[in-house]
Amino acid sequence: MKRKGAFLLLLLTMVVLLSSCWSKKELTDLAIVSAVGIDKTKDGYHLTFQIINPGNVAGGMQGGGGGSLSPPITIYSASGDNLVEASRRASGSISRRLYYAHANLVVIGEKLARESGLNPLIDVLDRDPEFRNTATMVIANHSTAADVVKTLTPVDKIPANKVLKTLEFTERKWGENVKTSVIEVMRSLESPGRGTVVSGFRLVGNPLQAQKLDNLQESAPAATLEASGIAVLKQGKLVDWLYGKPARGTVWILDKIQGTDININWEGKKEAIAYQTVRQKTSVSAQVKDGQPHISVHTRVEGDLGEMDVPVDITNPKVITKIEQSVRKEIRKELKTAIEHAQKNKTDILGFGEVVHRSRPNQFKKLKTQWNDVYFPKLDVDITLEAYVRRAGLRNKSFLSGIKENQK
Repeated sequence: MKRKGAFLLLLLTMVVLLSSCWSKKELTDLAIVSAVGIDKTKDGYHLTFQIINPGNVAGGMQGGGGGSLSPPITIYSASGDNLVEASRRASGSISRRLYYAHANLVVIGEKLARESGLNPLIDVLDRDPEFRNTATMVIANHSTAADVVKTLTPVDKIPANKVLKTLEFTERKWGENVKTSVIEVMRSLESPGRGTVVSGFRLVGNPLQAQKLDNLQESAPAATLEASGIAVLKQGKLVDWLYGKPARGTVWILDKIQGTDININWEGKKEAIAYQTVRQKTSVSAQVKDGQPHISVHTRVEGDLGEMDVPVDITNPKVITKIEQSVRKEIRKELKTAIEHAQKNKTDILGFGEVVHRSRPNQFKKLKTQWNDVYFPKLDVDITLEAYVRRAGLRNKSFLSGIKENQK
């Protein structure tokens, strides 16, 4: 009997201690945020929220009995002296509580990035327990964050997903952009003497047309979003944009190239052979001699031949060797261009200071305060490259070589 009493007492104690559903959140009370745009105003900040319409996403864009279409997202905005105030002021126009747990994209307006920088924003993004610091951050290139967040996109119903997937695939296939999360940006800003890189996104077309459902009903949309360059940040502020080869060279040195295409000249014809990278690895080492830092960059690349616009006998080992030499020359040129751009901006976005700090921490303490302005612009960088051709696709002999032989 005593055992039964003790067991009942234990059960009652457990019931009292159990928290039950005190922190429950009803789905009908939540406004699920997929993306947040942050712009600068005269007195503070302007927030643009991309809210998911679950019914329209799940069942396609469809309306009621009138047959009118409804978009997969709804846009709300609010302004305030700081981000918390702006977010809370939005409750005046939104009938539900803003829920940030699924927000996977943060868009920063270019004006804000240039004038105020990212440093004032990081605290609130990292402090909110609901907001994921793994969310991707991009900077609106020659545009406002509001314009980017408001744009309706075909194929991907939720525009935030369109931005994320575009960054993912262009990073994997082309290499002129890099996908960075809020936590990665934060760590980069905290790193001594280092600059920061963030991918840019821009609205191509009419901003007003981009917000209309008509934009989704065209086979060639009048407005769309596309990845555009890499933003260079010094002490958290935007100082420059990198495009093309300087951007790709920067990604090479950061060892974030997943795949790209190198075009080389052959026998007087420009960009006659396309070399597709398959595996690549870049390592950076540092030394300090007589108080002066020296950097060594080593890149190893393996790839396939994707296209040949000239007759080439690739069964000849000497020809393969010559192709590999040309690939090394082109990659070296891109790496050198990226280093020169970074040194011109006096912004170590390449992480050379971090390498010196890791390998020579005591010596870097003496260089840290003047690293970007004095030591980095004059830094001696040695580049070593290895490039190999591994495969030639489904054919060894060039199609043009066969035509040339048949015409003899």
